Amino acid sequence: MSDGDLSIGQVAQRTGLSVHALRLYERRGLLASEVRRDGSGRRVYSAWDVEWLTNCVKFRASGMPLTTISQLARLVREGSGNEAERLQLLREHQRRITAQLAQLSDCLDLVNDKVASYEEHLAAGATGDPW
Repeated sequence: MSDGDLSIGQVAQRTGLSVHALRLYERRGLLASEVRRDGSGRRVYSAWDVEWLTNCVKFRASGMPLTTISQLARLVREGSGNEAERLQLLREHQRRITAQLAQLSDCLDLVNDKVASYEEHLAAGATGDPW
């Protein structure tokens, strides 16, 4: 390995993905570049691979399906000329996240109202269920 190369264990530590998950990501075509191998056949990753995988972790945390990440990775691997397709995938996901945030905001409003109701109920020394 050269100075900038990272082992699968180092990448696992930096991304929070398990070694098993990294191998799965490779098999599923979720990486934006081909995984290189050293002279012993061990996987070798670059800083760019870590950056991509960190983005993938965030994509997954936001609910992006693995199939969408795979499509995006394929487009990145293909190089320039398909930026409009990449943008379309990201905009679709952006819309889903925005809808999720609106729904979560409504849920938070409900919980905040219930917390305030119970706090007032308890502060007043009231008995019974304030529901």
